[in-house]
Amino acid sequence: MSARIHPTAVIEDGAELGADVEIGAFAFVGAGVRLGARTRLHHHASVEGNTHLGEACEIFPYANIGAKTQDLKYKGGNPGVRIGARNVFREYVTVHAATNDGDMTVLGDDNTILAYGHIAHDCVLGSHIVTSNSVMLAGHVIIEDHVVIGGGGGVHQFCRVGAHAMLSAMAKLVQDLPPFFIADGMPALVRAYNKVGLERRGYTQEQLDRVRHIYRVLYRDGLNRSQALEKMAAHPEAQTEEFQRVLAFAAKSERGIVPGA
Repeated sequence: MSARIHPTAVIEDGAELGADVEIGAFAFVGAGVRLGARTRLHHHASVEGNTHLGEACEIFPYANIGAKTQDLKYKGGNPGVRIGARNVFREYVTVHAATNDGDMTVLGDDNTILAYGHIAHDCVLGSHIVTSNSVMLAGHVIIEDHVVIGGGGGVHQFCRVGAHAMLSAMAKLVQDLPPFFIADGMPALVRAYNKVGLERRGYTQEQLDRVRHIYRVLYRDGLNRSQALEKMAAHPEAQTEEFQRVLAFAAKSERGIVPGA
């Protein structure tokens, strides 16, 4: 089946459209864009710049994907955006291109970015992420897989959010949030581990027990950060996936780990 393009849509020369693409009324597709098969742009949606989308993405009205970075350090060139498959961008979402020539803002697969969300330059998002309405990600933020961010949540530039973590609605994250934990507040503090989210993703009771133990060592045993990480590294289960994920995340932290409440 050929692409379905509304007669009022604007498709610039050089745009590449995959099979079965649907482009609604007054939508815009720029010259450097590639749209994967079965991707749909609703009316008034825009994709521009050096932007590639995978298959079966959906872009709702007034969203803008691929616009020039807002970073004042931009010096020209052709940075862009690379997006995987089956991502959903709701109304008024903005995803900006990277700042430096050749660099990319990156999203994986199966992410849902709800209305008014903003993903700034040079962010790197994994897969299966849900951000609620008006979530704001500053430049160079890294979000790992299976993260949930509540409405109005904000993440400071260069911060990282570990896999299976949750940032609560209206929270302001200014340090790195390790995997598995829930943070809330302004600034955000770790309040609990993400038991319900992990159960929904099929974690066993044994795995949940390990995550609970990691939480206790990091946030409830009265240890400073170095002492807690040393205790975790010496634990009999230190080689399990749960321990290793948190230890590796902490080892890469440049902004420091979010404190506990």
